[in-house]
Amino acid sequence: MAKNIQKVEKHLAANLEEAVKKIQEMSAINKRKFNESVDIAVNLGIDAKQSDQAVKGSILLPNGSGKKVRVIVFSANEDQKKVALESGAIMVGLEDLVAKIEGGFLDFDCCVATPDVMQKISKVARKLGPRGLMPSPKNGTVTTDVKKAVLDALKGKADFKNDKAGTVHCLVGKVDFAAKDLIENIKAVTKAIKDIKPESSKGKFIKEFYLNTTMGQSVQVATEGL
Repeated sequence: MAKNIQKVEKHLAANLEEAVKKIQEMSAINKRKFNESVDIAVNLGIDAKQSDQAVKGSILLPNGSGKKVRVIVFSANEDQKKVALESGAIMVGLEDLVAKIEGGFLDFDCCVATPDVMQKISKVARKLGPRGLMPSPKNGTVTTDVKKAVLDALKGKADFKNDKAGTVHCLVGKVDFAAKDLIENIKAVTKAIKDIKPESSKGKFIKEFYLNTTMGQSVQVATEGL
């Protein structure tokens, strides 16, 4: 009996402009009942097993992420707690907040902490770390400038890091963004990734580049000119 083999169309684009047009057209055809997120997946020429080749960072997206961000703040300072709430944090605290997370509370998207409390929140690192929520000086979430950290997160600060396969995934906006705004966000993230290329990484750094929506098919973008 002959096997039925379904051919999956591979979507290719010569540049970002063409790729963004394709994903927006596919999203319009599929008529999702929600506003899909747009992400990039960048396969890098790194050895992910080597710690000195890790690619990790954050960037404030020029046109925001389009995502409603829930921020919590760890601090023991009453003035900083007040500033955090006034800036838009949904919850602030220390021991009480740690206990709440230990009890299963994870309904937030970003954690900010002041440097002096990092030892106390280390007990929830196993809950926060795997979800990419552990505060870190590298992405600006361990800081004494609580107001800036909260406002940056709310505006659309995107964090990125490579996975075990050496691929970086990053949110770059929503599918209903103006094409020029999506392209500007994508270029900003791509530049941020390239700017921290590990010195020990040899050969072509950006090997493959994909653009996709939450439920849509990926579009592979030519890496020339990125």
